[in-house]
Amino acid sequence: MQALLWPANALDWQPTLAAREPWRAWTGAWVHWSGQHLWANLAGTLVVAALGWAARLPTRAALAWAAAWPLTQLGLLLRLELAHFGGLSGVLHAGVAVAAVWLVWPERGGPSRLTRLPRMPHMPRMTSHGWVGCGLLAGLVIKLLIEAPWGPALRHSAEWDIATAPLAHTTGAIAGGVCALVALAWQHLASRHARRP
Repeated sequence: MQALLWPANALDWQPTLAAREPWRAWTGAWVHWSGQHLWANLAGTLVVAALGWAARLPTRAALAWAAAWPLTQLGLLLRLELAHFGGLSGVLHAGVAVAAVWLVWPERGGPSRLTRLPRMPHMPRMTSHGWVGCGLLAGLVIKLLIEAPWGPALRHSAEWDIATAPLAHTTGAIAGGVCALVALAWQHLASRHARRP
């Protein structure tokens, strides 16, 4: 399929062109190889956006997600046999990882649509957004392990009309998690510095 009006070959991620055409780290996500691929990723985008809205994630979380976008594709350099890659699924996994880390972070601050849960005996107090974040992280890790990104670079299944690349989901999740941690640590350091007399 074409992304916008350009041929997919002009935009997709190609490891051999990574240094010479670095914009492909962004544009590769715009390329979709079939209608099913495109619609599944658009539905995933709505789910991740709804998650961010429901948790009232701040602009900094969106910036962390944006920073994870090109890093997701750069992680694919681990498998040079992926000569061409297109799709948003890795970036969507990055978005889920950003949201999960942000929800788990104990000093994330700011209002949330999610409310505080009562304290459980012998357990540290955790807000409901923290529990949701833990559930998201656990689900994400389990999904990635089931996909076995260390196996064949491309997988063919009856559910998809294209081959999938599980490594993209893993590199997206790692990139999103790391970018979220960096953004939260930066925020924490800035707030501590601001409180100093």
